Amino acid sequence: MSCLMVERCGEISFDSPDQNAKCVCMLGDARVRGQTGVLSERRGSYPFIDFRLLNNTTHSGEIGTKKKVKRLLSFQRYFHASRLLRGIVPQASLYLLDEDYLGQARHMLSKVGMWDFDIFLFDRLTNVMVQEDYHSQNPYHNAVHAADVTQAMHCYLKEPKLANFLTPLDIMLGLLAAAAHDVDHPGVNQPFLIKTNHHLASLYQNVSVLENHHWRSTIGMLRESRLLAHLPKEMTQDIEQQLGSLILATDINRQNEFLTRLKAHLENKDLRLEDAPDRHFMLQIALKCADICNPCRLWQMSKQWSERVCEEFYRQGDLEQKFELEISPLCNQQKDSIPSIQIGFMTYIVEPLFEEWARFTGDTPLSENMLSHLRRNKAKWRSLLHKQHSSSRSNDHSGQVTENEEQTLNEGDIP
Repeated sequence: MSCLMVERCGEISFDSPDQNAKCVCMLGDARVRGQTGVLSERRGSYPFIDFRLLNNTTHSGEIGTKKKVKRLLSFQRYFHASRLLRGIVPQASLYLLDEDYLGQARHMLSKVGMWDFDIFLFDRLTNVMVQEDYHSQNPYHNAVHAADVTQAMHCYLKEPKLANFLTPLDIMLGLLAAAAHDVDHPGVNQPFLIKTNHHLASLYQNVSVLENHHWRSTIGMLRESRLLAHLPKEMTQDIEQQLGSLILATDINRQNEFLTRLKAHLENKDLRLEDAPDRHFMLQIALKCADICNPCRLWQMSKQWSERVCEEFYRQGDLEQKFELEISPLCNQQKDSIPSIQIGFMTYIVEPLFEEWARFTGDTPLSENMLSHLRRNKAKWRSLLHKQHSSSRSNDHSGQVTENEEQTLNEGDIP
């Protein structure tokens, strides 16, 4: 990035006086216009969230220190504990990058192209942090979600129907957009930002507020890292614009727009992946699929994602209730249960998109596997919802799956 941001209020100091950069400060947000003309955002502009309401009493300094220590020691602790459990007493001190570390990392990464890749296990073993600008206090929109979406995107980019036409630049754009598509996510949705008059909502005129922020933050990081500094100006500008187009496609409000267009292409059989625009469109579709693929995972992983995203919804609802705002749809823990939320999400959002994706790929093993998981998971949530209604436990609407219910679901007949 061509400038260093000194103060949150928007004061900017430049590396050299002859750099031609234009700084714009709006509504408390500092943005920098680089040579490419794309505005990059100051990072860390997510809205204030009163986490004291959520029983989080840890001081921010303690959070940073503990996170760093935990990341450094995660492998060491894991292998030390596993050795002791197996009755093996280490003969010497363990080092952070010992052979066990490297071997386990290689073993995990060798499976990164498999659909049953366990991102939660990978996170426990490595404390993976895709980007520090993801916020670990978010139950769902955090670095683990970014890693999960990137791994899914990797699988989709290997589908023969798409892979046979992709250029190295296409692959880089797809993976980079997946890794950064939710960077600096505040843990609340767009309606929350709009009704609280957050500066990002004003900045982007209430249109794709979060997605625009994710994109501009990504551009800021790219410029700061100088990852593309060796490329010609025109190519850098094109990459930044394509990243924006990919990330903006993840706006759930544009779901029908993309789905209608995909259906038309498949009906007319007019997709020409030799052409860059059609390849880019399919990259957008692939990223949209990766972003909402949780219901297509194995039940144990899918259930965790479901509980995480609903916990984030409920936290927003608690904030809205505290500040006497109207509680957003799906955010009322007393009315919106996890099974009901997930069934609706699968029925109206996930199934229509993945059925068309399967048509595009030609019913490959991966597509069939995903649709199979999707149907089984939906049936399990329906079974759980039925049990909740039957029990008439009006004081418990959390939707958490108990151990007994889990065993019943796994042993029962699921169509």
